[in-house]
Amino acid sequence: MNSKTNVKLISKPQIGIHIVLLIGALVMIIPFFWMALTSFKTVSEATQMNPFVIFPSVWRTEAYTSVLSKMNFAKLYINTLILIVGRVACAVITATMAGYAFARLEFPGKKLAFSLVLFQMMVPAQIFIIPQYLMVSKMNLLNSSFALIFPGLVSAFGTFLLRQNFMGLPKELEEASVLDGCNIGQTFLYVMLPLTKSAMVALGIFTAVFAYKDLMWPLVVNTDQATIPLSAALAKLQGQFVADYPELMAASMLAFIPMVIIYILFQRQFIEGIATSGGKL
Repeated sequence: MNSKTNVKLISKPQIGIHIVLLIGALVMIIPFFWMALTSFKTVSEATQMNPFVIFPSVWRTEAYTSVLSKMNFAKLYINTLILIVGRVACAVITATMAGYAFARLEFPGKKLAFSLVLFQMMVPAQIFIIPQYLMVSKMNLLNSSFALIFPGLVSAFGTFLLRQNFMGLPKELEEASVLDGCNIGQTFLYVMLPLTKSAMVALGIFTAVFAYKDLMWPLVVNTDQATIPLSAALAKLQGQFVADYPELMAASMLAFIPMVIIYILFQRQFIEGIATSGGKL
């Protein structure tokens, strides 16, 4: 009995799309590849202008040993983790409650309050640095973990995202929960909130990425080496007049590896969250 195998051929337009995507992926990978190679070079090799010298003449690990001796990466990882977890937790909690209130509840000043949320999204974040710094300073919480989390206690983007998500849910769900005897809190917690899981995942992803690469606020509010995250530590590693590029790239590699591991572990949730929110990083 002859068996037939169905082979799915790729059409010419699909081949073109795959080639374009492959080229785009290579363009994005090249900077990371160059960063890894530079971390094994000498300063003279890293700063020379010869474009044909790509690989180091001798693979050296002095940059890594020097960086590990100068910087306490265990403490930096902990500070960064506290920053990310704290901002994600605060953003998700406050944004879900505020988003539900703006989407489903009626109260005086609702439109004005939501206009202020939209206004915060339209202005640069640097405008709020001085007021936020003065608030943290008045609370005597400079050089603390709370100071890193403070700007992320509320999220205007998260409030807007969750409001739109709640508005897309049918009103019949709330009406059915009221008939079952649920109050506003129970309706929000047990009926509406579980249906916004994808939006909360998307908000958590965006908040985590923004917190990980936040640079200006940690440099302003935390000057103690024991409380700074990875981004601020890397910025302080660069000198004012000269930079040791192999050491800088080695430190960047050590800071880059944890995010790669996190992405690999939560790749499915990351892609689903970005696709559901319809946004981009």
